[in-house]
Amino acid sequence: MNYTERLLKAIPGGAHTYSRGYDQFPLNAPQILKRGQGAYVFDAEENKFLDYGMALRANILGYADQDVNDAVIKAINLGNNLTRPSLIELEAAELLINLIESAEMVKFAKNGSNVTTAAVKLARAYTGRKYIARCSEHPFFSFDDWFIGSTPMTLGIPDEISKLTLQFKYNDLQDLQNLFEQYPNQIACVIMEAATTEHPAENYLQNVIELCHKNGTVFILDEMITGFRWNLQGAQKYYNIKPDLSTFGKAMANGFSVAALLGKKEIMKLGSIEFENQERLFLLSTTHGAEMSSLAAFIATANKLKTHNVIEHIWNYGRKFIKLFNDLSKSYGIEEYLYSQGIECSPYFVTKDENKQISLSFRTLFIQELIKNNVLMPWIAFSYSHRDAELAFTEEALYNSMRVYKQALENGIESYLVGHSIKPVFRKYNWERYAS
Repeated sequence: MNYTERLLKAIPGGAHTYSRGYDQFPLNAPQILKRGQGAYVFDAEENKFLDYGMALRANILGYADQDVNDAVIKAINLGNNLTRPSLIELEAAELLINLIESAEMVKFAKNGSNVTTAAVKLARAYTGRKYIARCSEHPFFSFDDWFIGSTPMTLGIPDEISKLTLQFKYNDLQDLQNLFEQYPNQIACVIMEAATTEHPAENYLQNVIELCHKNGTVFILDEMITGFRWNLQGAQKYYNIKPDLSTFGKAMANGFSVAALLGKKEIMKLGSIEFENQERLFLLSTTHGAEMSSLAAFIATANKLKTHNVIEHIWNYGRKFIKLFNDLSKSYGIEEYLYSQGIECSPYFVTKDENKQISLSFRTLFIQELIKNNVLMPWIAFSYSHRDAELAFTEEALYNSMRVYKQALENGIESYLVGHSIKPVFRKYNWERYAS
């Protein structure tokens, strides 16, 4: 059965996240998934794959964690969504405030885009300014116009909005300084991740915050990926910084839909209703934003992260994974063409062609071969369910896949890659379906 055709007919893009689209996977990838358990996913025919996607890094404990599921079911049986704020809603907010040092107030939502956009709105209201500075190397902040307008996909977004988002380079303080000099007293906020593929240079983040405050600008830290993965208290704890506002999501509820905006009361209170003679700011108002089941999932996940040393396990697994990957690549003599690097709790792999140029075609080939060996690795995201057995299974899959990669380097990729190459999410135009 061609699930891809059915998905494209029913859903624009064939999925509800572009990262899950068929253009992001080789032709032999499972077209649709039926379920997940631990570190594994199963397609509609019950074919089993060791998964390193982990639902776009949202499942930090593993799929269908029983402790989280039990807490969710209990919350559902309490009514799940009530007419007034729920007890779980308050407990979850207080848990975050007690956990994250920079959190004085919290607002929940269902996805990361909503809370990053709310943070930007708060910054604009707080400063009375309109420009946003965002880090150019950090791949995604929001589906809203303020961010998408700064990518090649500008269709449907007025130029006036696109021009309000400025970009600066990571680990380059002078580049950000240049923006402040070019737009004096006009930048409402700087939004960035603490780290993605590399650690920040020494004192870089501290200097960014100092530069922001010197210029009257709000510093927003996006912790969608780093939160509850770098450290239980976020990358802000790991790198010893204190943002004005920060946003969390993904791993905080082990796959359930929760995102959070948190930060200084001085800024957050602009979305409040109790302060007399304060002009009102419509911050976040969602029917399902504080759904009890998802917040119960967050509480259960946070408790398990704390009691089971989950984050330490992920860092250790990552160290073993990177060494294994690179040792195998070296054994084939292709270590300059295929290798893993990055921050151990969230590494990545690099694929290069015979000319040692970054290649999406060779990336597609590598993922294709891993899938043949029942490993799904569109990117690398570890969970508490990835154990020694999973690492051993990965080793065999990597060994077999790298052999084909070496042959493709020697003989040409055309004889080995089946179907289209993976394409960038942020591209101006689509392309002929399944074209290579």
